[in-house]
Amino acid sequence: MNVRSLKFRLVVWYAGWLTALFAVFGCFVYGSLEHYLKKSLREALARRTRQVADLVQRSPRDWPVVGQEIQTHFAPEANNRFTRVIVDNTIVYVASFPTDGSFDPREVPLPPPKTTEVETFDRRELPDGTALLIVVLRRELPHGSFIVEEGSSESRILTTLHAWVAVLVLGLSLLILLAVLGGYVLVTRALQPVDRIIKTAERISSHNLNQRLPVPATGDELQRLSLALNNMIRRLDEGFQHTQRFLADASHELRTPLTILQSELEAVLERLESRPELQEFAASALEEVERLRRIVEGLFALSRLDAGEALEQHAPFDLGELAASTTEQMALLAEDKNISVTCHTAPDVIVDGDRARLKQVTVNLLDNAIKYTPPGGAIEVHVLARDGQALLEVRDNGIGMPSAALPQVFDRFFRVDPARSRELGGAGLGLSIVKSICLAHRGCVHVQSTEGSGSRFIVELPRLQRS
Repeated sequence: MNVRSLKFRLVVWYAGWLTALFAVFGCFVYGSLEHYLKKSLREALARRTRQVADLVQRSPRDWPVVGQEIQTHFAPEANNRFTRVIVDNTIVYVASFPTDGSFDPREVPLPPPKTTEVETFDRRELPDGTALLIVVLRRELPHGSFIVEEGSSESRILTTLHAWVAVLVLGLSLLILLAVLGGYVLVTRALQPVDRIIKTAERISSHNLNQRLPVPATGDELQRLSLALNNMIRRLDEGFQHTQRFLADASHELRTPLTILQSELEAVLERLESRPELQEFAASALEEVERLRRIVEGLFALSRLDAGEALEQHAPFDLGELAASTTEQMALLAEDKNISVTCHTAPDVIVDGDRARLKQVTVNLLDNAIKYTPPGGAIEVHVLARDGQALLEVRDNGIGMPSAALPQVFDRFFRVDPARSRELGGAGLGLSIVKSICLAHRGCVHVQSTEGSGSRFIVELPRLQRS
């Protein structure tokens, strides 16, 4: 899980605050229970001390008989209580060992010296570490005074508290776990509109700006954000369509005058055979017109591709056969530079697309390789199938490209060496057209190149199985 995601942080904050609240609640319940248990025990011990004191005060000073009456009426050993009666600083009765053996009555320290308080509540520790909670009651007799002590082991309260802590920890842990799971589900459901917006936004490109993001009917910030983004996409769509129309109209309007100008320059060039100096100027102008015509044709092709007209006539065909026939045609241009061109194709590499457009891809890649491969070089074309993809690879051992230029090589009007590209007639649109055609066919193209060692262009297209 991404620890920086909004979902993770919301769940962590929710779980953290919930754990803190449950911890405070547990401490409050623990303290309240401890106070209640001690208060209840103190009231019970105080009530028993008063009952014992009344018995002692009513009985004659026959202390063995008093002890028997205490045993008969209160049975401190069976109730795991500590009972002691002190008359004029003399112990006249002390209970025996409790049934649970939680303490030794003989080791219980004597009460503190006489105070002004009639009834006190003490906590006394025995030598073995056992703690007793004791209520001490002082009363006066006609001829002296006596003290009644009634106590109980603190371990009974601690046992109850420990059991409650175990239940509290287990119960709160389960509650926290359920709350965290519930919070995760709630956060996931709350962020589902965001996920749908993200998935839709990832599918929107320059080719489908007519799509819109889903607008959740929540009336909150998500709805406002979706509406704002949809308005932005609408404005981008309008601007992009305006640019496309301008590019297409401009390219279309420029084609006719350029064709006329080219024809007239060719006619002038024929009439200036007797004027070599003017014939050279006319030939240079004709060359520039031809270059300008190719640029306009490239722009017009790109505008049609951007408008989604790349698959006008799509059908299944063998990519290997197309590459072989195109390579054979382009080999004539390579022979003029003494460049060898070979083609290796695997059988049944079937793709579904526009044959003319994919032939244009092969032509552009081969033309590019021929231009930038020196005489005596070699160009290889490979068509193969791998992992459900049809691969078209054009490899040369030409001048190559520096690594810094590779990320921009498919950008429009980008040229690695502008001076040399202009000399070779390039305008920086051929590879852009290749990329646009590949994207229109749900494929891609990438390049591997080393300066001085050649380049390798790889086109990947979805492959069809021959039925």
